[in-house]
Amino acid sequence: MKILRNLSFACLFVGFTWTYAAGQCETWVNSPKKEDAENAHVNYRQYLKGKEVADLEKMDPENFQIAFNEWQKAYSIAPAADGQRASHYQDGRSLYRAMYNKATDPAKKKEYAEIIMRLYDEQIKCYKNEAFLLGRKGWDMFYMPEYGRTQATLDVLKRSLELAGNNAEYIIFDPIFEMMVQQFQAGDMSKAEAQALHQKSMEVIDYNIEKNARLKQYYETTKLRVESIFSAIEEEVFDCAYFKDKLVPKYRENPEDHEVIRYIYNKLRQQGCDENEPIMQELKAKYVVIASAINDSLRQSYYAENPAVHAKDLYDNGEYSKAIEKYREAADKESDNSKKAEYYLAIASIYFRKLSQYSAARDNALRAANLRKGWGQPYLLIGDMYATSARTCGSDGYSRGLAVLAAIDKYAQARNVDSSVADEANRRIGRISGAVPSGEDIHLRGKAGKTDVVPCWIGETVRLPNL
Repeated sequence: MKILRNLSFACLFVGFTWTYAAGQCETWVNSPKKEDAENAHVNYRQYLKGKEVADLEKMDPENFQIAFNEWQKAYSIAPAADGQRASHYQDGRSLYRAMYNKATDPAKKKEYAEIIMRLYDEQIKCYKNEAFLLGRKGWDMFYMPEYGRTQATLDVLKRSLELAGNNAEYIIFDPIFEMMVQQFQAGDMSKAEAQALHQKSMEVIDYNIEKNARLKQYYETTKLRVESIFSAIEEEVFDCAYFKDKLVPKYRENPEDHEVIRYIYNKLRQQGCDENEPIMQELKAKYVVIASAINDSLRQSYYAENPAVHAKDLYDNGEYSKAIEKYREAADKESDNSKKAEYYLAIASIYFRKLSQYSAARDNALRAANLRKGWGQPYLLIGDMYATSARTCGSDGYSRGLAVLAAIDKYAQARNVDSSVADEANRRIGRISGAVPSGEDIHLRGKAGKTDVVPCWIGETVRLPNL
């Protein structure tokens, strides 16, 4: 016996030959070996009573051998026991499953797996509970590599579902959905077949959630799992009608939930639902409001981090004073003087071109020029201010001509500090050169070769030509 304790299950049963005989439903009731069968039954049952397969795997090898030998004796005499209980088939499967789990030899595992399946078939023949037993058989097949995710396994489970109907056990649905997805993705199951199998399965699951108080939570958990599994092919298998049936009730339960509305509306659109349908119109109206609010919120967050972008949008909307405020905010936050200069030039341009506040415009343009040395754009802008003001600066041609000279000076300064704007500066100088003070006006005032101050807001000192 000490030797037996050191042997694995795989080595214990080499002398047993399986016989699948016509007498597989025999009982001990009228058997001449009735007493032997009953004794063997009692002897082995004391080892198995209350134990799961995992417990049998941990059993002492000597005790396991005794239990197996006694079960084998009882089974060989009366496979169907007394005709009132299926324990010889059930217990045989448990013993062989323990042996299967512990075996390492692939050939042995295959042999044990086949015996387990035969014991299911015998019990089905003798005790008729085919729907339930096929479910258990298919479940075992799915988790045994010898059968696994094969068509044979799926056929067994589908047959169980067909026979059991609303009484189908929750354990069969995970394997069914796993294989359904696998076969559909491989092109081995049609869309119609997947739809039918899904519909039948969900009808049974939903029925038990509603009617089966004892196992309700198990079916609820199963439903969550299989929905997650099926999501891999859901959009390919079903169209708008399915998704409406699935999702619209969730919307009705949460008609003001923004996340629910957004998800359902987008999902139904994605599945090709007609946007003219009343439910789609209803969802769309709410979705537009939600999307607008979300976009506004996101926009405000983005603006808070990017005031220069906000300033540009305000400018585009004609809100020039607010745009100036945001450009100042952007300049205050900016550490790069080059970028800071661009913001001040933008402020100067708004003051000049949109608000006609020339002094403020010039102040900001000069600030931009001081922040970014060698940049001609601020001086071009000031030149434009002066050229524009020349039309109204002073009451005579001479005064207006002084403003033109001031504009030319700024264009020339822009050209001198920044060669990239030279061509533009020259073009602008060419356009206004004809409006400088005339020689006659200069001589009448005795200003040839001398300086003079430009009137109005400009206040610049300019030198007149020495004619």
